[in-house]
Amino acid sequence: MDIIETIKEQIANNTVLLYMKGSPNAPQCGFSSKAAQVVMACGEKFAYVDILQNPEIRANLPKYANWPTFPQLWVGGELLGGSDIMAEMFEKGELQTLIKSAVEKAGA
Repeated sequence: MDIIETIKEQIANNTVLLYMKGSPNAPQCGFSSKAAQVVMACGEKFAYVDILQNPEIRANLPKYANWPTFPQLWVGGELLGGSDIMAEMFEKGELQTLIKSAVEKAGA
């Protein structure tokens, strides 16, 4: 399967998806650690892809997403952004609402 198709499938099949360096329990950079903590604090299940274990995704996702850095958070098929945007949205209470509503909508 083409790597772009794989990325599209991952985004389509996971309501909340975090592309990061490492895993939520063992992040491999500070930004990924911050992002994972913020998403976990929202209280909903989420999927993640370790880009360090998936070099093709690491190389191609920035082109597909038109977003050059990691981590990347996708909710309901839409790119929200990186760790600073996630943290800012979380502080305002927007991220929790967005994730909860996307998860409810996906389950409906």
